[in-house]
Amino acid sequence: MASQMTRYQRHRMAENYLVIWVDGNIDMANQDCQNTMEQLRAIVNQVNTCTTADQCIQQLMENQEEISFVISSGALGQHLVPDIHDMAKLNAIFIFWLH
Repeated sequence: MASQMTRYQRHRMAENYLVIWVDGNIDMANQDCQNTMEQLRAIVNQVNTCTTADQCIQQLMENQEEISFVISSGALGQHLVPDIHDMAKLNAIFIFWLH
């Protein structure tokens, strides 16, 4: 019974989150992108993609309810972080930079 309650609570918490994945190279026809999206959606219900910093900023400004997390490529993150780091509903920014 406790295990069922824990799963239910985790599921309810995940409904209050928004993940915004920002990368200029997102291509949902690409299998890697599809796999990444599938894994993200296994954790949270709402995952939005953006290919520009401006799209991400707009989504964050429009978000009034969910706690947001941004996952950004390093190239976009350099320009995006200074513009979004103090937004009220933004909980964390994750930057992925491949060498």
